[in-house]
Amino acid sequence: MRRNTLTMNYNTNTTETALSLLEDIIRHPAETFTVNVRGDSMVDAGIYEGDTLTVDRSLEARSGTIVVASLDGETLVKRLKVQSGRTYLISENQNYPPIEVTEYITFRILGVVTGLIRKM
Repeated sequence: MRRNTLTMNYNTNTTETALSLLEDIIRHPAETFTVNVRGDSMVDAGIYEGDTLTVDRSLEARSGTIVVASLDGETLVKRLKVQSGRTYLISENQNYPPIEVTEYITFRILGVVTGLIRKM
């Protein structure tokens, strides 16, 4: 059985620690923005209402990545799935069906989710 281990950071400079954390999450500062999560469609991916996501516009969205997308003017967080030439937005909650992106839908990927910030 494998135990979880932690590395303690005893740095007393909280500003320096916070900046170091942000550097780990934000690789391309000029291309990164944050979104606040509302709803429960991604709970099985560990994304909950009230979380803040960091999103990078410069990364290529690939099948399997979690993206922030605009779908007919609504901003969504979903897992991108590309299969057999079709594009789907998949919720990580079985209560929500997949959304197939068709030519009748205005669709744009705004960025790839790169990090999550949650208040305890």
